[in-house]
Amino acid sequence: MTTPQTLAGMSVEELVAFLPQGNGRLNDKMGVQLVEVAAERVVATMPVEGNTQPFGLLHGGASVVLAETLGSIGSAIHAYPAKIAVGVDINATHHRAATSGTVTGVATAIHLGRSSTSYDIVITDDQGRRVCTSRITCALLDAPTA
Repeated sequence: MTTPQTLAGMSVEELVAFLPQGNGRLNDKMGVQLVEVAAERVVATMPVEGNTQPFGLLHGGASVVLAETLGSIGSAIHAYPAKIAVGVDINATHHRAATSGTVTGVATAIHLGRSSTSYDIVITDDQGRRVCTSRITCALLDAPTA
């Protein structure tokens, strides 16, 4: 694949093909599937099964993995090609348990700046009930020169 001028406007398939490790090994293990990708909004799903804690509930850390994936991808799209995005802060509030089905995360940009980005991420269950709310901030660093 040739080096694109921008990541904006890429389909999910094009973006995943461009990324050095595709969807990412952790995302593959956890079943994270990107649905929509843009700097302003990123959407993905993740199964509850296989991502639970010992009591059978969706693991809070799994929700944070989903949230960080969404915010990082949106940040990378915004930053490319001059900058790279690195997470510097993430938090999560867990509102309710999920025990089966699929959760959906929607990251909405709240700040797309020159040196940082921030996203609100809402994770819902199959019934549309809020499972988790997260916020991530990424620093935008100069991209390495070839």
